[in-house]
Amino acid sequence: MYKRTFSFLPILFLVTLFGFFTFELPTVTAQMSGNTTVEKAHEQKWAIALHGGAGYVSPDMSDERKARYMAALDSALAIGVDILEQGGSSLDAVEQTVRYLEDNPLFNAGRGAVFTSEGKNELDAAIMDGSQMNAGAATGLTTVKHPISLARIIMEESRHILFAGDGAEQFADQTIVERVDPEYFKVPARYEAWKRANENQGYLKSQPDNGWKMGTVGCVAVDKTGRLVAGTSTGGMTNKRYGRVGDVPIIGSGTYADDHIAVSATGWGERIMLNVSAHRLASHMRYTGASLNESMDYLVYELLNEGEAGFIAVDREGNISMETNTGSMFRASQSEGEEKTLAIWK
Repeated sequence: MYKRTFSFLPILFLVTLFGFFTFELPTVTAQMSGNTTVEKAHEQKWAIALHGGAGYVSPDMSDERKARYMAALDSALAIGVDILEQGGSSLDAVEQTVRYLEDNPLFNAGRGAVFTSEGKNELDAAIMDGSQMNAGAATGLTTVKHPISLARIIMEESRHILFAGDGAEQFADQTIVERVDPEYFKVPARYEAWKRANENQGYLKSQPDNGWKMGTVGCVAVDKTGRLVAGTSTGGMTNKRYGRVGDVPIIGSGTYADDHIAVSATGWGERIMLNVSAHRLASHMRYTGASLNESMDYLVYELLNEGEAGFIAVDREGNISMETNTGSMFRASQSEGEEKTLAIWK
């Protein structure tokens, strides 16, 4: 009996040893796989770009006025960069950056909104989360202080995407967005511009070509998780007729994001809509294999006519593109590890 028992010991030892390696190796592999995943996530680069409208602004503007615009662009950019640097979401970065621009009367959004033909301020905004392929938008707002925040609530809490006019105001009644008296939006400089537009049969002589149609703010960003978001807000077109809706709240025209790219437009809304411009840029990049810059050039310089629009875009690798065919576009951008860019003209 002793010999028979002893003869099984080497076999038991080998089985035990084989079992150890069999069950331990996958664990090691899983740990290595986990480490690789963490490493890849860490390598994702954040990036952000914003615009304060495209059109034509003379390079001869006063140094004081130029300094005000550059400071505003710098401050807006800093808000988004701070969120992304700390690992925050691109959704928060876009919303908070646009909120700042909506509060600044230098820009045609929120408190700086232009006047309609009826002498009112009507606001539009949209936001889109490419990781979820979901969006929210509102048009014809008159009492919502930050339209971009209402657009986010529509995206996250409503089964609809776009609310308009009285319906948008009624939806806002059910939310926590801050409300103001319509008089809050009536900035004197914009009111004077509206009066001049009326005196000149609906357009401003001081702005050549399509300059009087321009104005919008927007932001696009990708965060450290690769999430792409685009947001846009506007007061629309100076002296626009009753009920007019521009490109901003039309998903795919003035605002668009998917898992490859985020785009925000500014310029002549009708032309942007007719070309479904933001989606056109994304589709050109996806289906032709062109780079972000190549796709931007195709949209701005081949598809659209001179003097019609400008765009900002960021892709999931953190590349940024900002182009306009209008002569000028207030813009700013920064990507992780790179210097910031602030510009108005080429």
